[in-house]
Amino acid sequence: MAASVDPLVVGRVIGDVLDMFIPTANMSVYFGPKHITNGCEIKPSTAINPPKINISGHSDELYTLVMTDPDAPSPSEPNMREWVHWIVVDIPGGTNPSKGKEILPYLEPRPPVGIHRFILVLFRQNSPVGMMVQQPPSRANFSTRMFARHLDLGLPVATVYFNAQKEPASRRR
Repeated sequence: MAASVDPLVVGRVIGDVLDMFIPTANMSVYFGPKHITNGCEIKPSTAINPPKINISGHSDELYTLVMTDPDAPSPSEPNMREWVHWIVVDIPGGTNPSKGKEILPYLEPRPPVGIHRFILVLFRQNSPVGMMVQQPPSRANFSTRMFARHLDLGLPVATVYFNAQKEPASRRR
């Protein structure tokens, strides 16, 4: 059973980044042993490497994964919304992003100020898109909606988001 969108509405993911959708796939996301659930807090230091992601579905289905930060550079003035952290296309169902084509390499969360939302969005593709997708010219001012429209991906099939904020610098004595 796919997850509810209620936390996505409360967290303003639906509205700020995505339109209302009905989840039809499952995507489990882990940073190390920590299972990511909507709205959970992650320390940026635990997200240096890409998360482990498992996607439901059959091997004849293809998926696109997009990870963005809609709160860049700060939640009160997100004038770089969305900052894109990762794009992987042509991921076979029942596998993970390592089996797809990475369009934009993973960039770990580094929020400069405030609590930022980091959103992982999964789309089901109608056909392979790897040859049609180019790396965005900039990570700033990316639009998940426009990207999906450009590739005719439709609405997402799964989404999960987590919160992160700048960690205090370690003090030397």
